[in-house]
Amino acid sequence: MHWIRDVTFDDDASQTRTRNAPAVMAALRDIIRSAFRLAGWVNTASACRAHTTPTAVLILYGIP
Repeated sequence: MHWIRDVTFDDDASQTRTRNAPAVMAALRDIIRSAFRLAGWVNTASACRAHTTPTAVLILYGIP
């Protein structure tokens, strides 16, 4: 899991360093990773690339 956080989401280079923001951002990244897994994606990096633009997401899920 650390590899996915560090390499795919670039967690170590994050600029959020005040109050609860780092923990909240880490939790959001974990939720995103879990949602990708539940949707059937095996590779988190390819799932992130597939979900970069709203139109690509709509096409990906067959929504016209």
